[in-house]
Amino acid sequence: MRLLSIDSSGLTASVAVTEDDRLIAEYNVNYKKTHSQTLLPMIDEILRMTELDPETLDAVAVSKGPGSFTGLRIGSAAAKGLAQALNIPIIEIPTLLGLACNAFGSDEIICPIMDARRSQVYTALYRCMSKTEDLLNFREWEELKEQCAIGIGELTAELNGRFSETDRILFLGDGVPVFREYLDTNLRVSHSYAPSHMNRQRAAAFAPLAIKYYREGKTVSCFDHAPEYLRLSQAEREKNEGIRQKGAAY
Repeated sequence: MRLLSIDSSGLTASVAVTEDDRLIAEYNVNYKKTHSQTLLPMIDEILRMTELDPETLDAVAVSKGPGSFTGLRIGSAAAKGLAQALNIPIIEIPTLLGLACNAFGSDEIICPIMDARRSQVYTALYRCMSKTEDLLNFREWEELKEQCAIGIGELTAELNGRFSETDRILFLGDGVPVFREYLDTNLRVSHSYAPSHMNRQRAAAFAPLAIKYYREGKTVSCFDHAPEYLRLSQAEREKNEGIRQKGAAY
């Protein structure tokens, strides 16, 4: 099976090509440019460098959300365009589970956090139940908390109340540099932070999970795929706030 994986849900633009359980190539960029500038050229370059005929792709996997509203739309548009042109399905990957895949095999509680602004994070909790070396065996993933948008204070309080000092939490994601000092000050549970090579989105990390989804028939057509934002955009929030203020004036 040949798979193209795309992630533009966060600060990093990431593209990977895999063939069954073999990573052929990956391309990650996190440097001063928008995904609208980088993603399509990255896809074109990775296909050119691997001499891969797009017609031989079986599916395209994409981070579904949550994440950056603009980034999710760019990634979804790229996935939908490729899927429609090549008549192949889309495999939707929850952003935070895809991010947690960087820590596959860890015996810690995995807590990805993405900066959602206004002192909020997109987060979830996962546990990897086995250290198997079979990268296509993802049956061990246990979801302890569904993807959500939550205040960092509320998350910290939940972790303190839910876990003991004998537990250990691994944080990763672009929310870490924003909230690390707060977590170190207020979190009583033992915790650590993923190193730089595994603390951001990587399409190659969730590709094995996407292959598993594909084999289980968990795919959608290009017409049925849509990003999952979890909350209103800033423009929508400001519009609603303006409507409420206008109504109060009357």
